[in-house]
Amino acid sequence: MMKLETISVETIKPASPTSSELKTFKLSLLDQLGPPFYTSLSKTLTHFYPLAGRLKGNVSVECNDEGVTYIEAKANIMLSEILENPKMDVLLNFLPFDPNNDGLDKGLTITVVQVNYFECGGIALGVCISHKIADGNTLATFLSAWSRKAKGTGEVIIPHFALASIFPPGDVNTAMPDDVITKEKIVTKRFIFNAQNIALLKAKIAWANPTRYETVTSFIWKSARAASRDNSSSLTAHAVKLRGRMSPRMHDNSLGNIWWFAMTTPMLTKKGEKELGSIREIDSDYIRTLQGDVSKVFESLNERYQQFIKGIHDCYVFSSWASFPFYETDFGWGNPTWVCTTSVRIKNGVILLSSKGGDGIEAWVNLAEQHMAAFEQDPDVIKFVSMG
Repeated sequence: MMKLETISVETIKPASPTSSELKTFKLSLLDQLGPPFYTSLSKTLTHFYPLAGRLKGNVSVECNDEGVTYIEAKANIMLSEILENPKMDVLLNFLPFDPNNDGLDKGLTITVVQVNYFECGGIALGVCISHKIADGNTLATFLSAWSRKAKGTGEVIIPHFALASIFPPGDVNTAMPDDVITKEKIVTKRFIFNAQNIALLKAKIAWANPTRYETVTSFIWKSARAASRDNSSSLTAHAVKLRGRMSPRMHDNSLGNIWWFAMTTPMLTKKGEKELGSIREIDSDYIRTLQGDVSKVFESLNERYQQFIKGIHDCYVFSSWASFPFYETDFGWGNPTWVCTTSVRIKNGVILLSSKGGDGIEAWVNLAEQHMAAFEQDPDVIKFVSMG
């Protein structure tokens, strides 16, 4: 049985300007042999200073340099035991807290890091950042900047903070539909799509030229709907990245939540699911409406939310992290063996990550317990997907 012992809990603050006579601080041999996480994190926070601040309601972040919570823990097993048989309840231990039960949006630390050491010498890094201030791209940018600082190589990554000037804040009070984050028994499982099976699935969608994302999400939606045996109409929500869709394009290192939901009611035809247009319609013209009067956009979203809350729609939420360069993160020991998320209590929520080779996709699917059992027995799921 695995045991995880907390070694230390500290608060790391951004590195402050140092006087000239103290510019050089000699490291001891023990410092040189130790992991570079601690000091490099402090230096990285100098540039990513909002991540070391505190949220002030739904308006701003107080950049008070109060710091990031930094935890070190030691597991009594080999890292290979986790990689060979990853279990959701075990993976949660390697995060600094359970995101299903705790929150980062209530005046707490915006960023929390946990470094986990294994008996073999392997290391697992668990990172949580409040979604109020950061999206997946921001997380990937922060990790890239931190790892470069730790390794001492590569160009320094400087974040851009122009988002509020491009999308001016307003008097907004939005809430997640009550039934999305649920107390219902939710099961999370990982399903692996290799490149060959993705190509076969793409060939089945003859009426379009779908991307990998569109192919995999269409397949999951169709199979999950069959598993639920729900005859009501279905609503899908896709988190669409905006950086590359804007004109002019936003800098890749821009910090914040730079995405928007494409919401649609899919239709099944003899040729497959027909809903790809909603994602592709989020172009530079659409994004300009978000920069102007967003009241109409919120009215549309609120209408969909109300339909969901009233049970008119069964909602499936998709988010892809597959394009983020997590596997390029290198603190000095090479690239990660595996990058993953954990279970989240979002009913019908699906997160997609790239496989290490980059040509496959890992889908982390969250379904009600009885629906997951049926989903796993779907003939097409058995045929085209590996379960991990």
